[in-house]
Amino acid sequence: MEQMSSTGRPVQITVTDGYDLKGFKGETPVTFIRAEFNQMVLGDSAKVTVSAEGTAKYNFTSSFEFNPEGGITLDDIAHKPVFLTMTEVLPKEKKQKDEKTLILGQAVVDLIPLLEGESSFETMAPLHPVPGSPLEPLRSGVKKDYSILFKNGTLKLGGEREPVPRPKKWPIANILAPGANNIPDAFIIGGPYEEEDGELNRPEDKEFRNQAECIKKRIIWDLESRCYLDPPAVASFQKRIADCRFWPVEITRVPLTIAPKGKAAKFDKADDESQLSFHGVAYVNMVPLLYPGVKRIRGAFHVYPYLDSTVYEKTKCSFSLFRDTGHHLVQNNKIGGINSPLSKPAVSKNVKEDKTVKEKDIEGKPRPGDMQPPSIKSQSSDTPLEVEPPLSHNPEGQQYVEAGTYIVLEIQLDKALVPKRMPEELARRVKEMIPPRPPLTRRTGGAQKAVSDYHTQVKNISRAILDEYHRMFGKQVAKLGSDMDSETLEEQKCQLNYELNCSGKYFAFKEQLKHAVVKIVREKYLKTTSFESQEELQTFISELYVFLVDQMHVALNQTMPDDIQGTVPTIYTSSEQLRLFAFEAEVNENFEMAAVYYEERLVREPQNLEHWLDYGAFCLLTEDNIKAQECFQKALSLNQNHIQSLLLCGVLAVLMENYEQAEIFFEDATCLEPTNVVAWTLLGLYYEIQNNDIRMEMAFHEAFKQLQARMLQAQIMKQRSTGTVEYIEEGGKVEESSLGPWGITNGSSATAIKVEAPAGPSILDDFLEESSKLQSDSREHIISTQSQDPTISQKPSNILLKEMPVKKETSKCQDSSIVLYPSPYGVSQTPATIFMETIRFLMKVNAVQYVHRVLAHELLCPQGGPSCEYYLVLAQTHLLKKDFAKAEECLQQAAQMDYLNPNVWGVKGHLYFLSGNHAEAKACYERTISFVVDASEMHFIFLRLGQIYLEEKEYEKAKKTYLQACKRSPSCLTWLGLGIACYRLEELTEAEDALSEANALNNYNAEVWAYLALVSLKAGRQLEAEQAYKYTMKLKLKDETLLAEIHMVQETVGFGNPSF
Repeated sequence: MEQMSSTGRPVQITVTDGYDLKGFKGETPVTFIRAEFNQMVLGDSAKVTVSAEGTAKYNFTSSFEFNPEGGITLDDIAHKPVFLTMTEVLPKEKKQKDEKTLILGQAVVDLIPLLEGESSFETMAPLHPVPGSPLEPLRSGVKKDYSILFKNGTLKLGGEREPVPRPKKWPIANILAPGANNIPDAFIIGGPYEEEDGELNRPEDKEFRNQAECIKKRIIWDLESRCYLDPPAVASFQKRIADCRFWPVEITRVPLTIAPKGKAAKFDKADDESQLSFHGVAYVNMVPLLYPGVKRIRGAFHVYPYLDSTVYEKTKCSFSLFRDTGHHLVQNNKIGGINSPLSKPAVSKNVKEDKTVKEKDIEGKPRPGDMQPPSIKSQSSDTPLEVEPPLSHNPEGQQYVEAGTYIVLEIQLDKALVPKRMPEELARRVKEMIPPRPPLTRRTGGAQKAVSDYHTQVKNISRAILDEYHRMFGKQVAKLGSDMDSETLEEQKCQLNYELNCSGKYFAFKEQLKHAVVKIVREKYLKTTSFESQEELQTFISELYVFLVDQMHVALNQTMPDDIQGTVPTIYTSSEQLRLFAFEAEVNENFEMAAVYYEERLVREPQNLEHWLDYGAFCLLTEDNIKAQECFQKALSLNQNHIQSLLLCGVLAVLMENYEQAEIFFEDATCLEPTNVVAWTLLGLYYEIQNNDIRMEMAFHEAFKQLQARMLQAQIMKQRSTGTVEYIEEGGKVEESSLGPWGITNGSSATAIKVEAPAGPSILDDFLEESSKLQSDSREHIISTQSQDPTISQKPSNILLKEMPVKKETSKCQDSSIVLYPSPYGVSQTPATIFMETIRFLMKVNAVQYVHRVLAHELLCPQGGPSCEYYLVLAQTHLLKKDFAKAEECLQQAAQMDYLNPNVWGVKGHLYFLSGNHAEAKACYERTISFVVDASEMHFIFLRLGQIYLEEKEYEKAKKTYLQACKRSPSCLTWLGLGIACYRLEELTEAEDALSEANALNNYNAEVWAYLALVSLKAGRQLEAEQAYKYTMKLKLKDETLLAEIHMVQETVGFGNPSF
């Protein structure tokens, strides 16, 4: 702007350039500028064509004059702006005389600087779009949808597969050099079908896709289009995906036509649109792009006939993209027409697309160049420019369905829309919540170390004195031998003392022992200061002297043990046996004793995280969630990469409504072991609680994908194996002996091994021989195995469906020692759904509150539903609540679905046993053990069936039943039952052997002592009978009938009760 100091004082306005311009028709519109002031038109610029970059050079100058005496005054300049209106000149159509124009927008220039002393100034005035202007989305922040078009697909006749990798091509026409079509360093890599995100990624689709992509005819594009998204567009993109998950990819056929010459060339619009045939659409699920860390979607998608109603229902798009662009597609495909892209995507998705359309043989196969490419469309506009009447039928498009046509495409982002937490961050967060606790280093000092050092010095000094004695009197002792009298010994003692004092060795021995005594005073008696009185000093010296002499005798006895003294044999109870005993206590609802066994395991091996997990699961059973959380966090502190510990910490965090920590635990588990089905499923359940449907779907999808991959791997391994391995987790074969109760096999989450089980072992004729063998075997290491069956892995107090530690036999009963694997008629080891595998994990740790939510998903899952295993788990949950009526209904449903399932009959037996119907329980148990392959919970089935036999005085059957239990998994209860049966059969020797085994495993069982007292009374051994009776009374035997029987036998034999 410039003010001239002459008569009339003219003001000149110059418009130099325009930026970021766009018109209604095409990317290079023709525009002009009109200047107005004080309701007067100052002039129009020349018509200028906007460049492809959206810029235009106008260099247009207009002016007006102001006069203080009249006309335009200074007041007008102060409060009236200059209006610059940009107008687009539309191209003339046929038989059109006048040009048509459309206003794009207006810029407003304030002239107030001229009144503030400025003679000229420059400004960048924003161009405000008018309503409906193509500039409106760019200026107002409201994004408009743009299409991405691919054209000129190449028809392949089939017979060979497309090579990979192969270069991607620019989606630009008129490239003369063939090699210039390829995008540098951009290739189509492909990948396994199972890893795709589309629809045809199942194993059964592999053969179909191989034929379609190799043998059959197909159309190839291999084009990539790149788009830029600014931050507002990214937010809009995310919102569009969240609002509508399915986006349409349309495909149509546009034949090549010859353009007539001269004035006779007439093309009606209806004729043009009629050329759009074989109109199809594929529905691409864009939701995976909202998953954390996901930057790519690639897969095959079915092509369906385009029907307006169906497309609107799925994608909320009210019209087809080709309704607006179909005319131009036909025009561009006319011979002699423009062979260039229809439009350049200005604002679209930040995606990189690789599209390949495959089509099976159908009638009316298009010729090369006939088929137009699909269009990726972000979302349709609410105000379409052209609307065609809705289609109700598409016979040509229906051929896509009949032929199984599908399109392969890829959408890739440079950066994920939703960032994912890095594994390092998750590990750091877990470390902050639960700091790792390394094993405590043992102190080098301490009272015990001081006493041990004292023993060592005493032993060293005693050896030195013996050596000196042998040097001085060795020959004399050898000569006299046992004829040496006491006087000779006393004389030798005096000579030895004299020699030690004269040689200085006595003083050396005293100095050698001095340091050890000082350590005892400081470490054991904590005396580090001087005594207050002489009397106190003498008292302490007397006490210390007694202690030192006693410890000297201990050390000398260790150095020179008494030949008469014998060692007392002890039976070591392994950690696995303690675990079995704890399970038995849980079954009998003796939770106090169960806690003792669990705590004993922790005292023995405080750094063993399995023990902490077992104790935590027990605390969940007793509904002590706080202590359970402490146990799981302790296990995690020992190994922060342990998946089960992370998952259980997450489960407890959810139960205690600490959702932020729960998300960290679950996410960390999925990062550490991405193939873990349970981890992904629990993460999805957490997102469901948080009402985050997109992430829930993501987690469930990933879990299903991993389960599908594992099942495929299982099929491959099963074909290669001899049939002994049912399925193997990724990472290789897992040896049976490497399995622990928590499946700690290098991060393996769920590995099951199928063992062929023969018929049950026969009763050995010589019971004493078998008893001796079992006694030795009971001291062997016990191997814990884990099954994926929920009836195995659960540990409720009344259900008895437990994961049992099982002894590894070395005799002929070896094959039957693995009792944890169900039969082929039982529950499948390979879970059919992700939810059933999660249910098995949760039931194993007694997280029943979580199980009900997962059961609901299992019921609604397409691969799941009300199965036999579903009803078994549901029955277990009802048994936990002692709701026997509902549990029986569920078991009846399970039996109807799989009548030959031994687990069903085993659980029914437990149901009747707990409800007091022992007759029905006996029938169910007998049916269970009659199956060729054992049920999951055979240990407790044998225990309870044997108890029923004892109640019904069928002692021979009880003996056989308990003997089988002892051979499988010996415990105090199995040996006790066997001892009772043998006692009732008057087999006192066998009864005593069995009861001794029971007493060795648990000497706090009052019933064991009671039957030992009866056996001793019958055998006539008074001392043993009195001792056994004393412990029976001390441990407070609760069975009054058994106590009365003991008193009756005591009266009969005349001894056994010291109180007589």
